[in-house]
Amino acid sequence: MSGAGTSPPAAGPAPLAGVRVIEIRIAMAGPYCAMLLGDLGAEVIKIERPAGGDESRNWPSFFSGGESHYFLAANRNKRSVAVDLKRPEGVAVARRLAAASDVLVENYRVGVLERLGPGHARLRELNPRLVYCSISGFGATGPRAREPANDIFMQAYAGGMSLTGEEGGAPAKMGLSVADLSAAPSPPSACSLPSRRGP
Repeated sequence: MSGAGTSPPAAGPAPLAGVRVIEIRIAMAGPYCAMLLGDLGAEVIKIERPAGGDESRNWPSFFSGGESHYFLAANRNKRSVAVDLKRPEGVAVARRLAAASDVLVENYRVGVLERLGPGHARLRELNPRLVYCSISGFGATGPRAREPANDIFMQAYAGGMSLTGEEGGAPAKMGLSVADLSAAPSPPSACSLPSRRGP
């Protein structure tokens, strides 16, 4: 407890100050993961589509100014840049950003970024220090690795929806995107990332 006339301890630097994170993709799993890193002081650059940006910008409900609750809930502490990854010049931009960054977070289906150009192997050639975080429904290997998955699918697949809803009724989606939120790393593990600009 502080005594009279004492000052609170000075806040030190944020744990991830000096770390640059590139985020690619939409909705919740990847954006929430990158948001946690931003909360810990990382510089987060979000790559969005030129036409409309992250799809969740248009998901209800909305604040009075027209901004999506869902989008804002997972995208604080970020800067956005519009990049078309279906065009060679857009891929070149993504590769330049990754070359000057410490972490890349993406939640495309397995193989999509490799097909577009800024995939793991090519980016690690440019930047061997890059921590490449890929979030997918069934992991990078195995018989279902390339199958699409989203939060509601994974809630059902894991059996979580069978635990919700009214007694005797049909399974019901949980109120939160629990699968997406659980896919993001915990802040303590993020603290071990090295600082590119530190001593």
